[in-house]
Amino acid sequence: MVDFRPISFVIGVLLATLGIAMIIPTILDLSVGNPNWVGFAAASLVTLFFGVGLGISQYVKSPELTIKQAFLLTTLAWLALTAFSALPLLWSDMKMGYTDAFFEAMSGLTTTGATVITDLDTRSPGVLLWRSLLQWLGGIGIIVMALAVMPMLQIGGMQLFRTESSDKFEKIVPRAAQLASSITSLYVLLSLLCVIGYLLAGMTLFDAIAHSMTTIATGGLSTHDLSLGYYKGDAVQYVAICFMILGSLPFGLYLYAVNGRVDRLFKDSQVHWFFIALSTFIFLTWISQMKPDFSVGYNEFRDAAFHSVSIMTGTGYATGDYGKWSAFAEVLFFMMMFVGGCAGSASCGIKIFRFQVLFQSIKQRTFSLIQPNGIYIPRYSGRPIEERVMTAVLSFIFLFLFCFAILTFLLTLYDLDLMTALSAAASCITNVGPGLGDIVGPTGNFQSLPDGAKWLLAAGMLLGRLELFTVLVLFIPTFWRS
Repeated sequence: MVDFRPISFVIGVLLATLGIAMIIPTILDLSVGNPNWVGFAAASLVTLFFGVGLGISQYVKSPELTIKQAFLLTTLAWLALTAFSALPLLWSDMKMGYTDAFFEAMSGLTTTGATVITDLDTRSPGVLLWRSLLQWLGGIGIIVMALAVMPMLQIGGMQLFRTESSDKFEKIVPRAAQLASSITSLYVLLSLLCVIGYLLAGMTLFDAIAHSMTTIATGGLSTHDLSLGYYKGDAVQYVAICFMILGSLPFGLYLYAVNGRVDRLFKDSQVHWFFIALSTFIFLTWISQMKPDFSVGYNEFRDAAFHSVSIMTGTGYATGDYGKWSAFAEVLFFMMMFVGGCAGSASCGIKIFRFQVLFQSIKQRTFSLIQPNGIYIPRYSGRPIEERVMTAVLSFIFLFLFCFAILTFLLTLYDLDLMTALSAAASCITNVGPGLGDIVGPTGNFQSLPDGAKWLLAAGMLLGRLELFTVLVLFIPTFWRS
């Protein structure tokens, strides 16, 4: 039998933290006289009650988790936090059903950025800040998981990023706590720098704070229906580009840089591949806007750079309907959704390092066909790649695409057209947010979709954010027996 006490204790601590976080939008709405403060206050009390209750009743001093408990904790914590994060939205003046509230909360915590809320410009500041705060918390949560938990669970090749100090599986929670303190300081610093950048670019203080949280977390939720297109001029877009990229690079390398090893950041092969892929997509997207006279100018380059960074990093900001640029551009943006950023970042998608391993695997197979007696050792960052790591990566990519196909098929059962079903499934399982087309594209939202489709897409967001295996392994009988 699985001992649920350590799991319940950690979830209780996380829920108590979430309840405290709800006080911030409560105070904000109360200060401006918006009645939504009552819903936030009630949600905070309910969340604190359950969180503190679990923490006290299931108290474990220095909890240590087995691998099985770590898998359970990862999925159950995300579900519990989403369920309680939906309460302020459910009890607000927006009159949302629980399906919509859960979808919005899941989109926030998984840093997806898909929304069912319309007329954002008229919503209370507490609601708008809460959405941003959820993405900020989800961003730091996934970074800690990617650096401390997933490498030890050996999910999808993440064992490539295990360190010497993470060899003992029973130290999962203590190691996560140690990393969290270091990462939080760095995360807060980058967020503050982003706030300053947005202020200098012309944003109001409230918008700068809200957008900085969703930029660093590569979440993309905005306080305006027009997203960053609400702001005229180039400055806001360039600040967003800079910090979206920073949020998509490995935070573990930032910790090395802070400790004087700046060279690790510039020598990392994953970072090199990230910028090569991003530069290629920017160039191709820029060319895709070519006019009949074969001219493309500065405005087209700026739009190509902004939207390419936004989609590839999984942020999902937009300044217009990029889906109407050209058929070639649509294909490029669809491909970019699956690429994502670096492992150990707030970004999403399949991740750059898996494409590196895939390339090495293809290279090895090709080399063995050309020279059957030759020996080729696939490498990642100069280190040999173990066969089990390559198998894990290839399995992950196959499963990712298989889940995307299944999700698309299930969405078509709700009479969604193929473009909407494909792009909605892709944008949610890759945690990008906006898709393509008139319904879920950058100028639309997910509000009009059937409730069943929203639950499916919420499940897709969770699968994509938690690297598939973390969730799916719980449905395998042998996991519970072994």
